[in-house]
Amino acid sequence: MKLGNYIEQVFPLFNIRFIAINDSIDSFKNPSSTNTILVPFKNLINDEYARDTSVKIRTSLNGKKKKGEFIGAFASYGYIKDPKDKHKLIIDETVSDIVKKIFDWNVNYGLGKIAICHKLNELGILNPTGHKRIELKQNYNNYGIQKKQYNWSPSTVRKILNNEVYIGNTVQGKRRTKSYKVHKVEAVPKEEWVVVPNTHEPIIDKETFEKAQELGRRDTKVSQKTKELSVWAGFLKCNDCKRAMNKKTSTNKYGKKYEYFICSTYRKKSNTLCTKHSIKQEDLEKVVLEAINLHIDLLIGVEEIVRQVDEYSFADKDKKNMKHIINMKQNEINEISNFKQMLYEDWKKEYITKEEYVEYKQKYENDLEKLKQNIENLQSEQQKCEYEEKADYEWIKEFKKDKHIKKLSRDIMMELIDSIYIHENKEITIKFNFEDEFVLSKYTKEVRWQHLLQEIY
Repeated sequence: MKLGNYIEQVFPLFNIRFIAINDSIDSFKNPSSTNTILVPFKNLINDEYARDTSVKIRTSLNGKKKKGEFIGAFASYGYIKDPKDKHKLIIDETVSDIVKKIFDWNVNYGLGKIAICHKLNELGILNPTGHKRIELKQNYNNYGIQKKQYNWSPSTVRKILNNEVYIGNTVQGKRRTKSYKVHKVEAVPKEEWVVVPNTHEPIIDKETFEKAQELGRRDTKVSQKTKELSVWAGFLKCNDCKRAMNKKTSTNKYGKKYEYFICSTYRKKSNTLCTKHSIKQEDLEKVVLEAINLHIDLLIGVEEIVRQVDEYSFADKDKKNMKHIINMKQNEINEISNFKQMLYEDWKKEYITKEEYVEYKQKYENDLEKLKQNIENLQSEQQKCEYEEKADYEWIKEFKKDKHIKKLSRDIMMELIDSIYIHENKEITIKFNFEDEFVLSKYTKEVRWQHLLQEIY
């Protein structure tokens, strides 16, 4: 055993005195006391006691996990521990709308994790670490605390978008220590996580959460030119190699520019691995619209869709939350302005030096400038919410009027389509979310529809 080795060899080598008062052991006064059989025997007993205690604690905690009781030190962002029951989570009303915004920006507006970070930082929203530390006054520590950095990062947004806690599930056991002797923390495979559904009130509905997971699996890079997410991003695939299609722009002999898609394997790797599978964007949009409208007429029923989209509306809670945050920022401005005025008086009364006055004054001015910028961004976001609430989605208006979709959007694609496969012979195979398939030819205008009992791919 390691302890016996230290007592018998290491400590004497470095002239270290070992004392165990309860066992009457002193290596300096009575060197032979360390050689008694009681020392290794007691070491063995102590080690077994530590192992037994560790097993009992792990068993108890695992039992709580399986019952859906929360055993973590800190709740996930958007939740707090119930004051009446520390093993139960309740919604943190102060930031739950921020969680909803993150999912809304990702699912309904197609914003990626970096774009969402920029929006949150521009609005002056504290990240989960800052919220726990500053707003909830919790004794929460990580590397960002020492640096006083409370900005959002893509990894933080990714964790929120992937966390099942927001649909009411308790997910625990993601990490563990190797043993009671080795305290190194290791990640646990996902299939071994302890997931208990419906243990608390959800913030996000399951449909929105699943859409966010699907977006995470797709290639949804925002265009560097337009700064917008393409309608087709993550949906188009080559029918042969099953890789993504790349968007290209070209000019014909008459000087007219047009956009088309081409197999990424052919373009980036080798023309021997796959063929072009090219198709113009306008042709693609035409046949996909035709397929969607036929699919709607055949499978869903127009009146049911109209009833569902009529239920769509923006909640007033978003506007109230924005107003609340703006008021909080304005209160911070008033408070810092008062500090700045008092700072001048302290300098005149020689409570602080001139150097301290200049330093604090500069800090307060920087804080005020940052808060004013936050308020401008918040007011801009508030106006945007009000505009969107009044101006319903264009495709919904058209659909209500003509019972026919005339323009594609990310919402329609996410709702109805799983994948679109481009054939070399200009055919397009559309795999819907309802286990049905359309095959359309842009030349013959023929449409074939097949109902499948299982997924095709």
